[in-house]
Amino acid sequence: MGVKRTFDAVEVHEGAPLRVITSGVPTIPGDSVYEMARWMEENDDQLRKLMLREPRGVPALCANLIVPAKDPRAKAGFIIMEQVEYPMMSGGNVLAVATALLETGMIEMQEPVTEFNLEAPAGLIPISAECKDGKAVQITFQNVPAFPVYIDKEIDVPHLGKVRVDVAWGGMFYVIIDATQFDGLELVPEKGKEIIRISALVTKAAQEQLEASHPDYPGVGITLSIMREPSPNANRDIRTSNVMLSGEVDFDRPETWTGALDRGCCGTGTTAIMAVEHAKGNLKVGDQLMNEGLLGITFTGSLVGETELHGRTAVDTTIGGQCWISGYSKYVLDSTDPFPEGYTIGDIW
Repeated sequence: MGVKRTFDAVEVHEGAPLRVITSGVPTIPGDSVYEMARWMEENDDQLRKLMLREPRGVPALCANLIVPAKDPRAKAGFIIMEQVEYPMMSGGNVLAVATALLETGMIEMQEPVTEFNLEAPAGLIPISAECKDGKAVQITFQNVPAFPVYIDKEIDVPHLGKVRVDVAWGGMFYVIIDATQFDGLELVPEKGKEIIRISALVTKAAQEQLEASHPDYPGVGITLSIMREPSPNANRDIRTSNVMLSGEVDFDRPETWTGALDRGCCGTGTTAIMAVEHAKGNLKVGDQLMNEGLLGITFTGSLVGETELHGRTAVDTTIGGQCWISGYSKYVLDSTDPFPEGYTIGDIW
């Protein structure tokens, strides 16, 4: 077999499958992980497609490439790769990277607590990992400053009518959808297809009708949705469902109203919701928000402070959760493989 490329990876999950790629990519130019991610997007997008598409990937998968940190305060850097974008930040992916680095010894684990920094495209991410018997049992990270853009905004959504949404930055721009405004909809796995259909339509409408921009990341707008409802569990505050689109949504083509549900819980989405709740007066500094995903995986969000971001009121948060290593893999690209960027098929994509 003539091998053109090889990659080593740690397979991690927090409900959602999250791949951490530890080798296989040559030196990437850039003076920050942000610049490195932009270079990857423009010059070596093959890696993202190979890892996330079939036969190596599935619609719900996210991947992270470990790179040398450019910030001297960080132990390592990581480039986040998802189905349609290179996000600036992602909570579940931070937990996956920290877990993989600690539990494989790439970062020295110290019990009971290991503290270190990672460099994401969005910048420095402080980590505090509770460790026991060689396992990272709880990882808490400080997220980037979060802020709302639209509160209780009504938009017109083809095939649905008028829908009320919030939009906020929590490391990505989310359109936040209250599930209770749709008759018969519950955030349970059995309703997955309906959650995806509604979320895809609302996300597309929000992208067209609501402008959102970040002063530090030109060109980054709304890319994700997160649907929320009150949790039925007494010790949880909300239940959410984050939908990751797998392509462009076309209102005239129902087959494009698709994507993948987050199997775990969404960290940057939790932060975005906290920014909105703070703006509405429902969450103050010192409060926590317990968020439960579709499978019962929970993240603990804490609102730890208020800050200012380029003249805009923002909040500082921490997010805590846990990941589990599920395997170790070596991936190859055969030089004769007819699908050097992987492929998608309309039955699940």
